Amino acid sequence: MRDIVSEHSQLRSFTPGFQRLRRTSSIDPGSTERHTTRRDSLGADCNDRSEPAVTDIDTLIVGAGIAGLTAARILARHGRSVVVLEARDRVGGRVWTSRSDGNVLDLGASWIHGVDGNPVADAAAAFGIRTTEFTVGSYQPDGRPIAYYSPAGTRLSAQAAADFAADVHRFAASSTSTIASAEPMTTFGQATEATLALFDWDTERAERVREFVWHRSEEQAGASVDDLDAHGLDDDSIEGDEVVFPDGYDELALRLADGLDIRFEHIVTRVRRGESGVTIDTQRGTFAAARAVVTVPVGVLKSAQFVFDPPLPEPVAGALDGLEMNAFEKVFLRFPVKFWDEDVYAIRQQGAAGRWWHSFYDVSPVDGPPMLLTFAAGSCARETRTWSDESIGESVMAALRGIFGDRALPPELVHVTRWQDDPYSSGSYSYMTVGSEPNDHDALATPIDGVLHLAGEATWTDDPATVTAALRSGHRAAQRIVDRAVALTEIWEP
Repeated sequence: MRDIVSEHSQLRSFTPGFQRLRRTSSIDPGSTERHTTRRDSLGADCNDRSEPAVTDIDTLIVGAGIAGLTAARILARHGRSVVVLEARDRVGGRVWTSRSDGNVLDLGASWIHGVDGNPVADAAAAFGIRTTEFTVGSYQPDGRPIAYYSPAGTRLSAQAAADFAADVHRFAASSTSTIASAEPMTTFGQATEATLALFDWDTERAERVREFVWHRSEEQAGASVDDLDAHGLDDDSIEGDEVVFPDGYDELALRLADGLDIRFEHIVTRVRRGESGVTIDTQRGTFAAARAVVTVPVGVLKSAQFVFDPPLPEPVAGALDGLEMNAFEKVFLRFPVKFWDEDVYAIRQQGAAGRWWHSFYDVSPVDGPPMLLTFAAGSCARETRTWSDESIGESVMAALRGIFGDRALPPELVHVTRWQDDPYSSGSYSYMTVGSEPNDHDALATPIDGVLHLAGEATWTDDPATVTAALRSGHRAAQRIVDRAVALTEIWEP
């Protein structure tokens, strides 16, 4: 989910074509390290029986991510018998915290994108979960201190950086009308070129802005400008500072899961619906209920190993066709000493040298030891998918040495996420393919036959691909089932 990246709150009115806040990162399915979100740390029912202990189930929830946990928590509060089926051995889904090697690393979602009026921020505060301001996730040209480096490897002066940021803002303001009037099947790249044509800029000046837009598409959507629909970054803005979780985002998932009946390592293979309700097949048995809420990622919804019987109807099926999972991975590098610019949140390389590794975020204030975070996104993520962590680290270091020379010391640790290879997500978060429409997100959540509901980050039109979208979609699904308005505060109230 795009909660992986974010930036200054005052820039949230940037422009509809530039509002994408970032989302998520990944998992190593083969990892053996322990995480506090695993079943042995929960107070929920985590039995290994092949048959359900509950015989009279009102609602089955597929997926113990934020959407599923939110829906389950509300339904349980309203007296419904709820069982959550989770394929992994932990809660959180794409909220996943690693606590190995003395670091607390959020390998999935990291940011709350704007705390003002955000239910995720409200839930964290109500649960007493510690957060810290780190407003540098969304891909913006300014707002917080950013060190820009020219194609030649020299740092831009404050005036040159301000001039470049002003160009990006002018471009963004014009792109709003360009995108609004774009014909169906227009790519984000085509909309970009149409907007650039409005300016009388020389080749180098236009190329720097074009490059910025390309990079932003990759970091915000995890897709290239040629694969992303022109409206792919149209989601609404959220106001307020952005914050991260120094003790791990998984604390939120753990609190939401408290007291719920969660069946771990229950891999769902088929969801059947009929007049009497829903029957769900898993590798550990079959469960039946009056209704179900399916909260798995788009990559699973489209998998041949996850079958809806009968198939999903319209408009749900058509909406699903317009969405795909992206290619987006985090790369953490821990160093013995800090060698990069002081008092900056981000380092950005312009020109060909930044084709892949163009943005480096100083997460040392959050994670403690000297550490940089960069992203493999779009084509970079796909091309490096089979590379080892060591090989990816060497590629990143070559880019850093191009900026800092011999000062760029070898890292002590390199950790690369692997969401593309995770069978329970097949990517980090969803994006809009060419020809899709923003309302496809809400259409994906259309109730089916009164017994089946879909929820998750991909089913919420306003700011999809975020934890906020996941939580709100779970809340919406629960409201539809209980058939009444439910206050968001019920999610975290005792």
